[in-house]
Amino acid sequence: MKKFRKVLSVLLVSAMAMSLVACGSSSDSDTSDKTESTSDANIGVFYYSYSDTYISSVRTALDSALEGAGIEFQDYDGNSNQTTQNEQIDTAISQGVTALIVNIVTSGSADASQAIIDKAETAGIPVIFFNRAVAPDGEDGDVLGSYDKCAFVGTDAPEAGHMQGQLIGDYLVKNFDTVDLNKDGSISYAMFKGQEGNVEAIYRTQYAVEDANKVLTEAGKPALVYFDSSNTDGYQVDQDGNWSATAANNYMVTNLAQYNESNGNMIELAICNNDGMAEGVVSALNDAGYNTGSGKMIPVFGVDATDAAKSLIKAGKMVGTIKQDAEGMAACIAALAKNTVDNKDIMDGTDSYTISPDISNKIYIPYATYTGE
Repeated sequence: MKKFRKVLSVLLVSAMAMSLVACGSSSDSDTSDKTESTSDANIGVFYYSYSDTYISSVRTALDSALEGAGIEFQDYDGNSNQTTQNEQIDTAISQGVTALIVNIVTSGSADASQAIIDKAETAGIPVIFFNRAVAPDGEDGDVLGSYDKCAFVGTDAPEAGHMQGQLIGDYLVKNFDTVDLNKDGSISYAMFKGQEGNVEAIYRTQYAVEDANKVLTEAGKPALVYFDSSNTDGYQVDQDGNWSATAANNYMVTNLAQYNESNGNMIELAICNNDGMAEGVVSALNDAGYNTGSGKMIPVFGVDATDAAKSLIKAGKMVGTIKQDAEGMAACIAALAKNTVDNKDIMDGTDSYTISPDISNKIYIPYATYTGE
């Protein structure tokens, strides 16, 4: 009997050991098919919100790029809450992550960004910010320059606004009489802003209109007129800061109840700071009998070139968008992450990228116009 117990004990210990070997690290992402890590790197990737359509595209591309590089990682959803994201970062650091990749919740907040940098520096690990500004315009150099193991991958904020404005202006010059539904000689527009204080939203809101007006006036056409003269801001903002289709849809449904063809004051153009809001606007227009792919069309413009927006453009329900390159951004972030894994300088091998002339660790991924052609 003693011999039997001894054998049974050995078998149980062996079974437990095999079970432990079989158990891998868990993640928000499906880790079952990840490329086996070529190092001991374990990177935490922190998103401001999984629900953002463009961010979802970046996440898909970045997961694939990190897996392809053989880098272990774990994704975290900040759910639009900076406190939540800070707690997630604290937990990840305590669990031994070797680097942080951060899509910060509170865009444009130097205090929020610096707090994350301080956490990373205390832990002695690199931090890569992406997509959302780390400080107010003109102050990001101070934040990004405070730690030598820090970098930012994003876009040149005004570029999308300039490109969208040019696209809108060119379209209106060619189609002015068709777009001017009430034949009053001017184009009435609605503007949907993603988030107050967000640098991208600020410049898109400003330059989309300014540059469109420049094209129009140079062609001898009148400048755009905001549809609601009582709204001195000249835009409607997603109060939750989520750049959401729902917010834009709710606004547009309410707008159309008062501003329509029957009243002679129809909104004749919709400018959206992202494609998610453009989707919401198109949906509201569809319900009112517009932008169905045939018949009357209210031109709608967005930013991001999401798959959904491309489908709407192909179907003739939306005019155009400005591509924000999710795959290109993900590839750059993954390259910087690989540098951290290989113990190289975080900006090593980035000469082919556009780097800010003023901030040596800030990389710009270029935008591009997309009209489906």
